[in-house]
Amino acid sequence: MQKRLRVTHLLPGLLVVGVALVGLLTSGASVSQAATPPTTVPAATASATTATTTAPVAKVVLKSATSASSTIKYNLPPSSYIAPGQTLFELNCSSCHGVDASGTARAPNLQGLGPSTVDFWVSTGRMPLAVATAQPVQKPPRFDRKQTLQIVAFVNSLASTAPDYPSGIPTVNLSAGNLSEGNSLFVLNCAGCHTITGAGDALSNGFQAPSLHKIYPRQIAEAIRTGPTQMPHFGPGNLSNQQVTDIVKYVTTVIQHPVDQGGLGLGGIGPVAEGFIGLLFGVGGIMLVAFWLGDRK
Repeated sequence: MQKRLRVTHLLPGLLVVGVALVGLLTSGASVSQAATPPTTVPAATASATTATTTAPVAKVVLKSATSASSTIKYNLPPSSYIAPGQTLFELNCSSCHGVDASGTARAPNLQGLGPSTVDFWVSTGRMPLAVATAQPVQKPPRFDRKQTLQIVAFVNSLASTAPDYPSGIPTVNLSAGNLSEGNSLFVLNCAGCHTITGAGDALSNGFQAPSLHKIYPRQIAEAIRTGPTQMPHFGPGNLSNQQVTDIVKYVTTVIQHPVDQGGLGLGGIGPVAEGFIGLLFGVGGIMLVAFWLGDRK
């Protein structure tokens, strides 16, 4: 009888401890994802930002373009890259975009879209297309960094860059970014599609807002300025270089390296995943123990 009483009192205690441990492990992701709210909310328009990639980074010397600032500098590949870039383009891109990149029935015109547009699509592996889909997907890039810049140099040599598109490839000065402002701008312009944790989400007509958890600063700025697929095109009239820098810093710190104060981040998916884990292990565990106790009685 005493042994049965000890077991009867011990099991509820173990159950409480188990549920508490599960709660500690799963309660911190959504809280830690959000930065401290900013004191001011900058004006901005449209919604959504960026796309993801795992392209390798290589150091290549670029020539400074005419537009530059203390937050973002725009650079161009050297003119010596144009000739080898033409060869690469004709072998890998001209069958869809035409030999002069003016577009065909299969692919759009690339002339005048600027070096950032070409660099984003090629360096993220979205181009050249492996399979025709509603939305080109990120994959390992076919070209190394130098080859990518050679293609960029050739396409950029065909026409002047259109207004509101970057005249070079951006280099973002992250030290000039403001996390508080970046949080505000991200919530206002990006979270509606990419979610507040940057995990990405489904859009209409088979499109997808990709995850932001693996992306380089340069490519974030390129996506913001050029607007790939269904993403809006944020020109200087929508977001200044300082605001773009703030967003890039927020994504590359808070989004990509969250501090999960409550325990496991569960992939940064958010409170839905935490609630599911709580129901599965917490409530499910309580029910199993309740059934076990009922059977013993």
